[in-house]
Amino acid sequence: MFHQKSYGRHGEWYNHHFPTDTDKENYYDLKRSAGKNTIASWLQQLFYTCIDPLMDRSKPSWLTIGDAYGFDAQYLASAGAEVLATDLNGDFLKVALAQQIITKYAAENAEQLSFDDQSFDYVLCKESYHHFPRPYAALYEMIRVAKQGIVIIEPQDPVSKMPALLFLTNLLSKKSKLLEKVWKNRFSYEPVGNFVYKVSEREFEKFAAGLNLPMVAFKRINPNFYNKDFENIVADPAVGKFRILRLKKKLLDLLVSLKIIPGQVLSAIIFKQMPDENTQRALKDNNYRLLLIPSNPYL
Repeated sequence: MFHQKSYGRHGEWYNHHFPTDTDKENYYDLKRSAGKNTIASWLQQLFYTCIDPLMDRSKPSWLTIGDAYGFDAQYLASAGAEVLATDLNGDFLKVALAQQIITKYAAENAEQLSFDDQSFDYVLCKESYHHFPRPYAALYEMIRVAKQGIVIIEPQDPVSKMPALLFLTNLLSKKSKLLEKVWKNRFSYEPVGNFVYKVSEREFEKFAAGLNLPMVAFKRINPNFYNKDFENIVADPAVGKFRILRLKKKLLDLLVSLKIIPGQVLSAIIFKQMPDENTQRALKDNNYRLLLIPSNPYL
């Protein structure tokens, strides 16, 4: 089936670009030599701050999904969490373990996780969900193995948050060729074979309601400015490229706050158990919007 072909291609993607352990080790060496003050690291930190409100506990256990290089697990561990890093293919994570970037790893297919129910406090899936051939299958697996909740950080589908675009889509829906010209990336595919599955708040609301879960939380961010040059440029306001990038981000942040455009990326937390007051306060301070899901009155 097509999803098996896609997973096969995904599984070999990193080995295609980094064929040997030495190639993988060299990648980590380059990241270390660049340091943590680069623009690339600054952009990654925008993603990671979305997780911070959940770290105010005594050593929570985490599972990372699609964590190819182990950097997500590394960030969580640096905050005191106990973490298991996973990816479809564990070859890169094996090197990450030897490089002491992570402390443990496993090769896991997100659609068929090998863990028991509620094995981890939280599950993190950052910038991987849109690669999955069958993302909903993975979503149900992640919530199954989580005790407290799951965090999905992914590109946001703009249509559901932009009424004008939704109106135009409906208006042109009967003229598919014209719609395709207006909305050129309506059907986007990656070379490894997957449809680029962007997320929306509404789909996670429905997912939580269907499982009678208590709460979801949403945060919109604008971190998508990466290019390879930023791996070696210092994130210093005195540097022109960084100054321009920050101005662009501030403009986007303003437009998002005014609800003129949606955020580039949505951080969605689906809670399996109601978070305590301290966690809820930390989420609000971190600019999350909390949504209580009404309990199913028939169950």
